[in-house]
Amino acid sequence: MKRAVLTLAIISSLASLAACVSAPTGPTIAIMPREGKPFDVFQQEDQQCRDFAANAIKDTSNASLKEGATSAAIGAAIGAAAGAVIQGGSSQNIGTGAGIGLLGGAAMGAMNASGKQNQAQAQYNIAYQQCMYSKGNQVPSYSSQGGGSNYRPPSSGFKPIQ
Repeated sequence: MKRAVLTLAIISSLASLAACVSAPTGPTIAIMPREGKPFDVFQQEDQQCRDFAANAIKDTSNASLKEGATSAAIGAAIGAAAGAVIQGGSSQNIGTGAGIGLLGGAAMGAMNASGKQNQAQAQYNIAYQQCMYSKGNQVPSYSSQGGGSNYRPPSSGFKPIQ
């Protein structure tokens, strides 16, 4: 009976962890249209750049998400085994020990999966920014194309020889 409950707990934990890991669904940065650009044109460019970013990270994102889910599964299994061993093999408490180990291992796996998801989102944002910048839109921390640059090199104090 305890084995069936433990198996059910492991399966439900792994299923919930796998559901937590997902690919980016959109950018988490704000991009503004350049002055004078019609909003419908900006919306078309936004969709094109979302598609570009999703394709740019597809292989990396899929690998990261699989690795995160696998890490959660391995962490849960190792945690359950360690919990059972730590409990000293007592037949009365082995289920409790395995359950505690399962929760700890699953939590470690979930933290690793979350890190992979954050990495995929960062890569998505970079690809999206690059695409929107190339279309002349206003991207945070970059000067817009055609609008001139506000960057001026620092003064060294030296004057050029004339």
